[in-house]
Amino acid sequence: MPKAQNKGYTLDTHRLCDPAQTLAAVRPHLAEMGITRIANLTGLDRVGLPTVMVTRPNSCSVAVALGKGLTLEAAQASGVMEAVETWHAERITRPLRVASYADLQQEARVADAERLPRVTGGSFDPHRPVLWVEGVDLVTNEPHWLPFEMVDTDYTARPCGGQGAFPRTTNGLASGNSLAEATCHAICELIERDAITLWHQAPPGPRIDPAAIEVPRCREALERFECAGLRAGIWNITSDIGVAAFHCMICEGGTRPGHIGIGSGCHPDRNIALLRALTEAAQTRLTYISGARDDLDPEEFTPQASAERTQYVRSLLDQTKATARLEDCPDCSSTTFEEDLSRILSKLARAGMRQVLTVDLSRTGLGVAVVRAVIPGLEAPHDDPDFVPGPRALAAGESRP
Repeated sequence: MPKAQNKGYTLDTHRLCDPAQTLAAVRPHLAEMGITRIANLTGLDRVGLPTVMVTRPNSCSVAVALGKGLTLEAAQASGVMEAVETWHAERITRPLRVASYADLQQEARVADAERLPRVTGGSFDPHRPVLWVEGVDLVTNEPHWLPFEMVDTDYTARPCGGQGAFPRTTNGLASGNSLAEATCHAICELIERDAITLWHQAPPGPRIDPAAIEVPRCREALERFECAGLRAGIWNITSDIGVAAFHCMICEGGTRPGHIGIGSGCHPDRNIALLRALTEAAQTRLTYISGARDDLDPEEFTPQASAERTQYVRSLLDQTKATARLEDCPDCSSTTFEEDLSRILSKLARAGMRQVLTVDLSRTGLGVAVVRAVIPGLEAPHDDPDFVPGPRALAAGESRP
């Protein structure tokens, strides 16, 4: 295990080194990974929070990645790393094998398929041979096999060697300057998406009082929304796992419709989690303004759809009070990713997550680490079109009046 290194950049996210160094490490390989353009979208909106699009025309998933940050360089690093990680997940070089779940269980350690999320119309046959990819369980540090269709991101065809039984998304896919950094980002994304799903199943609860937020970086983002004439709401969506998570929504003030923004963030450092939610809301709004993403339905750009989204956000803002405080949210950040990871694993274990599975997708010589994480028991994103609620979501829904 490499020696733990202190984090070198902690402004708008946590990385081992600053965005300039991250970009310098991967820039020589961008053409090899099919990345042709990094475009600054910031000026298309009046908010002014840096946002970029990164194009990879021959992608097997989406051709455009988005990045955000407090500086243009940070946004560029964010977008490039998103494009880089999907390229890796389209070209998996890890050991594979074909076997049925029932047979594989007899001779190897396998993901707990009963606790993996399902999809509408899909069914898992434990006696039918499928393709598996080798990973590791961070709880035991033992090799484990995962369904290949949950790791691969080549969406140009039906899942290779799979049954179409599990979600095929980029949830839990992350990159970083080290394996520990990428692993922390990947696991936090899974915790974040689970938290959003639980939040959408239950009453929204009180909003964070923006006037009580004293973190300068977060205040800057909130003031930009205010100066742009936008309303903003922030909800603490931290789940029973206990890693800070927030959900932010922005919309036009007044009565006219317009583009909304929705963002979320999860991080051991509650200030970073909040900032990620704020900057992602600005990024989402710019995604609609620019029309950059190729995975958005054209129907989403109709005046009726825009008005409905605006009304949805306004109604949430009107029916909830801003009485919660940022300081009441958990904070478990440390100076190294290795310690962050140890603390997160302990929290997952206390919440009943028996396996934390990762697949190292990194390639030698490309200057970046890429990890796919899968945690049986956590919920899939609620907004996937084929989402099926699992036990945690169903339990959260029972709390609705």
